[in-house]
Amino acid sequence: MSVEMEAAPAHRPLWRRILRRRICENLATVIIGVGVVMLMQPVSLWLYGYSLITMLVGTVMFVIVTKFPE
Repeated sequence: MSVEMEAAPAHRPLWRRILRRRICENLATVIIGVGVVMLMQPVSLWLYGYSLITMLVGTVMFVIVTKFPE
């Protein structure tokens, strides 16, 4: 009687631990939120100017990250 067991990797590389879907999705959502806050604040014209770029980066990152495996 033989039992086949899948060998789980003992140590995953650092880049695979960092680039997990859940972490990257949360980061992209935070970037989008920061862009919205930058858009709505009344203090700095510089922050207002870069708010659209920030939201676009977050949106593109979210679209790419949703293609990652779980």
